[in-house]
Amino acid sequence: MAPYCVLAARLRHALNSGVRRYHVAPVLCQRAKVAMSHFEPNEYINYEKLEKNINIVRKRLDRPLTLSEKIVYGHLDDPAKQEIERGKTYLRLRPDRVAMQDATAQMAMLQFISSGLPKVAVPSTIHCDHLIEAQSGGEKDLQRAKEINQEVYNFLSTAGAKYGVGFWKPGSGIIHQIILENYSYPGVMLIGTDSHTPNGGGLGGICIGVGGADAVDVMAGIPWELKCPKVIGVKLTGKLSGWTSPKDVILKVAGILTVKGGTGAIIEYHGPGVDSISCTGMATICNMGAEIGATTSIFPYNERMKKYLGKTGRADIAALADEFKQHLVPDSGCQYDQVIEINLSELKPHINGPFTPDLAHPVSDIGAVAEKEGWPVDIRVGLIGSCTNSSYEDMGRSAAVAKQALAHGLKCKSKFTITPGSEQIRATIERDGYAKVLREVGGLVLANACGPCIGQWDRKDIKKGEKNTIVTSYNRNFTGRNDANPETHAFVTSPEIVSALSISGTLKFNPETDYLTGADGKKFKLEAPDADELPKLEFDPGQDTYQYPPKDGSGQHVDVSPTSQRLQLLEPFDKWDGKDLEDMLILIKVKGKCTTDHISAAGPWLKFRGHLDNISNNLLIGAINIENGKANSVRNALTQEFGPVPDTARYYKKMGIKWAVVGDENYGEGSSREHAALEPRHLGGRVIITKSFARIHETNLKKQGLLPLTFADPADYNKIHPVDKLSIVGLKDFAPGKPLKCIIKHPNGSQETIMLNHTFNESQIEWFQAGSALNRMKELQQKSS
Repeated sequence: MAPYCVLAARLRHALNSGVRRYHVAPVLCQRAKVAMSHFEPNEYINYEKLEKNINIVRKRLDRPLTLSEKIVYGHLDDPAKQEIERGKTYLRLRPDRVAMQDATAQMAMLQFISSGLPKVAVPSTIHCDHLIEAQSGGEKDLQRAKEINQEVYNFLSTAGAKYGVGFWKPGSGIIHQIILENYSYPGVMLIGTDSHTPNGGGLGGICIGVGGADAVDVMAGIPWELKCPKVIGVKLTGKLSGWTSPKDVILKVAGILTVKGGTGAIIEYHGPGVDSISCTGMATICNMGAEIGATTSIFPYNERMKKYLGKTGRADIAALADEFKQHLVPDSGCQYDQVIEINLSELKPHINGPFTPDLAHPVSDIGAVAEKEGWPVDIRVGLIGSCTNSSYEDMGRSAAVAKQALAHGLKCKSKFTITPGSEQIRATIERDGYAKVLREVGGLVLANACGPCIGQWDRKDIKKGEKNTIVTSYNRNFTGRNDANPETHAFVTSPEIVSALSISGTLKFNPETDYLTGADGKKFKLEAPDADELPKLEFDPGQDTYQYPPKDGSGQHVDVSPTSQRLQLLEPFDKWDGKDLEDMLILIKVKGKCTTDHISAAGPWLKFRGHLDNISNNLLIGAINIENGKANSVRNALTQEFGPVPDTARYYKKMGIKWAVVGDENYGEGSSREHAALEPRHLGGRVIITKSFARIHETNLKKQGLLPLTFADPADYNKIHPVDKLSIVGLKDFAPGKPLKCIIKHPNGSQETIMLNHTFNESQIEWFQAGSALNRMKELQQKSS
């Protein structure tokens, strides 16, 4: 039977042709029950509640609302009483669902197990995409991963079955592509344990990356807290054309806002230029909004989204969204905290890097810039795919470039890899010939997984320490991220530019103006690629890789061996003793950029994501010590010997000494991995003091009972030396908005006091006092029972 909203549309059409006209849609749509996903036929979209909440808040605020505000405030736990002030108050929200990738799901599920709850309260899924290493090709790499990670996959599968969580098996694809194909929809609020969860904003959802402890709150049915975001509007005019792609929009925005310019804000795209971008193109733009620190990014519901929903088997959702469209677009006259305007007709292809995703260059300039800076111009490897750019359209545009090269007898001069975003994308590009073309031009098709984008790359063509350049369609290019080589200069651009540069083999090639020489010796110029945004036929779903949770999983056994080196049940962290933190040693004073990759490295360390003690051996091994300019080399204040950071932390813990970390700007940018907060807590850390924090990492630290504090005067960073001792004073009167004092004790006996700010609210202070947010949850459960 057709959904009620489809019937409503047909009935309206019939009535409009007559004399009398009846507004029938609301009546029928109130009766409509449209599932959030065909994998969860009994979990329904509730636009009526969204509408009710929006109307309550709009009446209270008495002003037009941005789209971001509509969806965020539409999910308030108490819209009538919630204090709302952008950038200041904390909101209590009720997200619709949770998604977890396998690397972060291990710790999230271990925390959920520790909570003692029998089943998740909202639809939740686990996606196996992070543990598959790129080595020799898709099928072989997948089989190898299944063998190596059998224990972890079994844990996640059985935990999912026991606690009511859907399980996407290894080979299914990258979490964000799976969400876009199956779970995101206009108006949804989804939280995911991966920083690129905002990808779902390409379908008009508020999709936010968080740590595992935040996910546990939502899975436990507890209102989730988020600082009320500011809203940055990006007005798009003109139209994309030629070599310019959706990726260039976010590369341009990253260059404008930098890696911290979006912190505490939602990026909301609007304007007439939006309609020139495909749904998956919008997802690309939202995905990489994580690189500017944004809470999330979103596009308004439009025909491109409707078309994608229909092609992915969700026409009923599109019909329902049509009926509620006024709530899925911004109000006329709404106000943004900042507005950026980009004319798509004037936008040129961009390439960003190396070593940071906000170092923006037009492709036309990069060759000259690289030569001036001493960056290698010869490209060793070109890599397309990833959660950011692995759609059918992306693969088609790359194949269109490859076809032109093959027609002139050329193949890639650089090594070339292709990562399909999902099993559905892989099967469809195989059927439609794109994969064949990309192989013929010299490409290697990898497994449907994250692979080299997150450092899961068994790279053999260079030695560690060898200076080289790679170009990717990924999202991040931090030092050593892709291949663990600090001398790899990684550049981020669109898949079609990666393809063109890989064919030419050099950064000095500009496909808009430069010529290639064919096998026949004749010069030719690549034409701008053109490809369908969606397949003409239906998507080929490929292999069935989804495991439904049973209706009753109470009898399911979840096995965690006490001798396992991959998994470890969690022990509660110690409670605050009610005293000030006195005479803490400084484990490390960090110089410059310190991402979550620096704090808790990925790559080979991914295998320990379920074992807190083992993975703590990578604590801060990538951070640069200001005392000697080296990574993973700090002074032991008790022995005066220099040694690895984790070893020194363990020594202090053994001696019963609390310690602190001092950091620079935007500390903890990058991934959502909460291991970067769990590890310092596990090894005895209590305080992280920085000039500023990235949003997700700051929350993760609070969740684990640490104190993330910022210098009231950023210049005070220079007053602390690695050999000093620190005392945090005023914790007995710890209160929202009230600064804390830090007494710095120098080795010569002198002291000075500086002020430290924090963003704790009352409930977050309770997390600190209880030892962690999970401890606090369990305390409240015990009281209520």
